[in-house]
Amino acid sequence: MELRSVSSTTQDQQRKALLLFLVVVGYVVTFITAARSGFKFTAPQIAVGVLLGAGYLILALFDAELLRRFPEHTRNPIYFSTQCLFVFGMGITLGPGGNWLIGLPMVGVAVERLSPRGRWPVYIGILAAIVLPILYYSTWEIALMNALIDSTAIIFVVIITQMQMNEQRAREKAERLTRDLEAANRQLAEYASQAEELAATQERNRLAREIHDNIGHYLTIVNVQIEAAKVTLDSDPKRALDSLNKAQELARKGLASVRESVAALRVSPVENRSLEEAISALADETQTTGIAVKFDVLGEPRVVDEKITLALYRAAQEGLTNVCKHAHASRVDVQLDFSRADKTRLSIRDDGVGAADTSSGFGLIGIRERAHLLGGECKIETQVGKGFRLEISIPVVETQ
Repeated sequence: MELRSVSSTTQDQQRKALLLFLVVVGYVVTFITAARSGFKFTAPQIAVGVLLGAGYLILALFDAELLRRFPEHTRNPIYFSTQCLFVFGMGITLGPGGNWLIGLPMVGVAVERLSPRGRWPVYIGILAAIVLPILYYSTWEIALMNALIDSTAIIFVVIITQMQMNEQRAREKAERLTRDLEAANRQLAEYASQAEELAATQERNRLAREIHDNIGHYLTIVNVQIEAAKVTLDSDPKRALDSLNKAQELARKGLASVRESVAALRVSPVENRSLEEAISALADETQTTGIAVKFDVLGEPRVVDEKITLALYRAAQEGLTNVCKHAHASRVDVQLDFSRADKTRLSIRDDGVGAADTSSGFGLIGIRERAHLLGGECKIETQVGKGFRLEISIPVVETQ
């Protein structure tokens, strides 16, 4: 809205400057034409002609302020009829030399303000205001020739003004569509985030039920086995030991189930640690597989928005997992770049076998989608036998 207001103000200033220029040129042409024709003006004529031109210019520049007291449906008729009278009066008073230049700007105003049918009386009025003074000072043949020339000029102004209006409307429509598209993209990102949170909540609820059912089952059986061991401890020690062994095995299975469920229930893998610490831990885990991992942090580390942190962590996790599974690499370089104030960048490069096709694979698709939802981009550079490079950059957002 602000940009459009500035553009409209600039156009209005340019229009006023052009109008002032045409009025000045119109007077100059009028006086030159009169001098060549040997016509001499009296002081009253010059005064009246200048006053008529000043009235025309003031009304053209400040019509909104001057006519606001009149009913809205009468403002255009008052404006155009008064301006035609000013142009006609200048032509009668000072001669018809340059009044056509002064009258032509009204054609453009008519195109902008009036309907196609409502413009015709204005065109006729302007043409009459220009031609009638010629007929007053000259012959009807000269007046007819000038009428044809002025009609052509009017048509030219109509075409140019209409083209400018069409271009301006198209530009405003494109800007409006761009704003709508940006708003839709933001809304889509919010919906995607809400859907992700809903899915995470549903998954946590499912795992909570699973913990309740599985652990309850294990603990119930363990309790039964311990009770059986207590009962048979004195009378049948061997049976009691067997019950305790079963209870121990069931407890071990239950503990493993608890660990799996708790790990899955974590809100975020980067909770309570910075992004560089989380990725460093991934690099250390990868190094245990025998691949040499070098992790560098460029620039000054900063607090990163939670969604960006999770997206970059998942990208690093998927990238290093792919290195372990598919790359057959001996070395991988990981860079976390904070050097630019407007974005955070993650780069993973290995010296493995590379890939011929990167369009498939749910992991890479997921990385691209996460980056795009946050306004970022994902780049992949690879060739068969020349390693693989994954780069993700996401714009910085202000943390609340």
